Amino acid sequence: MKTVSRAGFGGSLVLAGLAGFVDAVGFILSGGLFVSFMSGNSTQAGVEATSGQPQVAAIALCLVGGFVLGVMSGRLLGLFLPSVRMGGRILGLGVGLIGATCLVWVWPQPGFSLAALAAVMGAMNTLFVVDGRARIAITYATGTLVSVGLGIADHMAGVRRGGWARPALLWAAITVGALVGALTWAAVGLLALVAAATALLLLGVVQMIREARRRQ
Repeated sequence: MKTVSRAGFGGSLVLAGLAGFVDAVGFILSGGLFVSFMSGNSTQAGVEATSGQPQVAAIALCLVGGFVLGVMSGRLLGLFLPSVRMGGRILGLGVGLIGATCLVWVWPQPGFSLAALAAVMGAMNTLFVVDGRARIAITYATGTLVSVGLGIADHMAGVRRGGWARPALLWAAITVGALVGALTWAAVGLLALVAAATALLLLGVVQMIREARRRQ
């Protein structure tokens, strides 16, 4: 099975940090839901549906639906437009995040518009698909922490050395990104999402330049 290169993994750390950043802003905007952590939303939907909060449950399910649609869209674009390289796809995510931010801006309540942010996060997980499987879990920490635990156990048993390092770095990137996202929200409000979209656009441009140089 193919593995992700060191340069590709470096880019994935930036993307994971941005995912944590956006998830923190989404959490604040929604009052306790997530735009990338769908296990939490699924549990929250079940709890809220039985505690007299059907609208919160509906928003949580919309976020799950938006995330899945984003994954589907990202995968289909990758299959039907294989000529679009990583740089172009990251650039597209940046444009998508700008569109999602505009939707949240004009329709902040009651929170259903956040499904657009969830769709962007879902699509982000299709950037590193190899043999039909996501080689790097960009936006969710649970699977990453499972990999950390497995890697540490393998290291202790002498089966495989250092397998925990990459997933640990991804988890750290998500966590630090969430911290920065919360601080940025406190400073500039919804413009925090504009900052995240700008970072995605810049990352896409940098990646496209690197790809062009490799082709020369």
